[in-house]
Amino acid sequence: MSYTMWNLAGVPNVYPSSGDFTQTAVFRAYGTWWEQCASAPPPFRRTPKAFHSQDYIELGFEEPVYPTAVEVLETYYPGTIVQILACSHNPFSQNPPTDVRWEVLWSGEPTKVLTPQARQFSPTIKHIGFPTNLLRLEVNSSLLDYYTELDAVILRGVKERPMLALYKMPIIDINDLSDSEEELSDVGGPFRQGGDGKNQRTGNGYFDKLPYELIQLILSHLTLPDLCRLAQSCKLLHQHCCDPLQYTQLSLQPYWGRLSDASLGHLQGRCTLLQRLNLSWTGNRGALTLTGFSSFMKACGLSLGCLELSCCHFLNEPCLEVISQTCPALQDLNLSSCDRLQPQAFAHISKLTRLRRLVLYRTKIEQTAILSILTFCIELKHLNLGSCVRIEDYDVVASMLAARCRSLCSLDLWRCRNLTDRGLAELVSGCRMLEELDLGWCPTLQSSTGCFQQLARCLPRLRKLFLTANRTVCDSDVEELAGSCPSLQHLDILGTRLVSAASLKKLLQSCPRLLLLDVSFCSQIDMRVVQELSSLFPKVAIKKSFTQ
Repeated sequence: MSYTMWNLAGVPNVYPSSGDFTQTAVFRAYGTWWEQCASAPPPFRRTPKAFHSQDYIELGFEEPVYPTAVEVLETYYPGTIVQILACSHNPFSQNPPTDVRWEVLWSGEPTKVLTPQARQFSPTIKHIGFPTNLLRLEVNSSLLDYYTELDAVILRGVKERPMLALYKMPIIDINDLSDSEEELSDVGGPFRQGGDGKNQRTGNGYFDKLPYELIQLILSHLTLPDLCRLAQSCKLLHQHCCDPLQYTQLSLQPYWGRLSDASLGHLQGRCTLLQRLNLSWTGNRGALTLTGFSSFMKACGLSLGCLELSCCHFLNEPCLEVISQTCPALQDLNLSSCDRLQPQAFAHISKLTRLRRLVLYRTKIEQTAILSILTFCIELKHLNLGSCVRIEDYDVVASMLAARCRSLCSLDLWRCRNLTDRGLAELVSGCRMLEELDLGWCPTLQSSTGCFQQLARCLPRLRKLFLTANRTVCDSDVEELAGSCPSLQHLDILGTRLVSAASLKKLLQSCPRLLLLDVSFCSQIDMRVVQELSSLFPKVAIKKSFTQ
């Protein structure tokens, strides 16, 4: 399939050729423009500066080896890899995973390679003490000018364990930390009144003289592990570090490889005022269980407004039931790529009637559940149904959106296979507040029906429109966008053969806020046209990919 992660499996398809090839693996975002979209959630506080990862892919290999080299074949806009990890668990084993360990083989910061040409990325890796046939690549594309494309990954290694240093410095993490009173020490500092009336040293130094709020402000700049370590230093700082006001936002995504039920249990008493929680990527291969997750949510879910659970494969129907029962204030729920949730599980989401943002990208949700959700969650402003292939009739979903969710601001229908012009017409007639609409790779929409022109006329607030790989988009559609959507900032018409340079120039003149225009694989738009338009409109990033 075009641009899917499955293209990473097996031998190279493209390398050493450079350019934009559909046979490669491609992540959905690049640069930072998407972070400014209305649908993007605000970042979490306390995210460690060293945590750069935005997405990841895991790859299994036939035979476990002690790694000596990892080679990533990047065929277009390289530089996205920021971390390579190895796992002790054999993904093909029939036995349940126990004591799963992840070791970092290599890590680095996001980079911008000066050329989009293909390269073989093979950094010097750390030797590890176990054989592996499961690698994880973590990526960050924020500095790239276009989509990165990966062709294959090669794992090289030996069967026999090499000579390694057997001693390792112990790693302290949040699972190792205890708050027992006897472990809290008092050392050095000003004085307190003793029983005989004489001054005695209190052990808190000048912290005793600082206002409580000032200490809280200082501690708010610490990462979560540092906050947990500091809690062990003395009773005063233990009190400050355990204050629930330090835990109104909690992102555990950077610690996905170490998080367990015990970790959540340790944090549970501190998170009674929790408002935003990010558990994305956590809990896989048995690290989190229903028991640990349920206990945490029951203790901390009352005030929760935002819950990020992207790629949490431990989630099952009882987990969603617990969320629906314990999080009455929830407004923001992300279940992206939770592909082990069975279709019947999604019915529980309809109980979360205050939802405003719901991400169901690449899940198994079916038509009955999404219609139930739309019936009861009428405050929805942002909805992502990208690549939800089990929804039988998107026209019915579009009709329900138009009737129930008139305040909808963004809608992602990427790779939706059965939306027709009738459904799109109902959608844009009912949801006139839409600012973002992704109809990329929707093959059943045809420009000849007038659906794209009607879309432009009905959505004057439109800021982002993706019509990726729709071969029928034509000059009339672009000109209608120019005349009706003055706020347009991002437009993707990759792959159309029917758009000319004249209509693009009119669009650029009429949409002064335009920042991004993708005309890759548009046969009438060659590099000469792109260069000419770029010189006339230098503030617009006009994208035109190439192949060699």
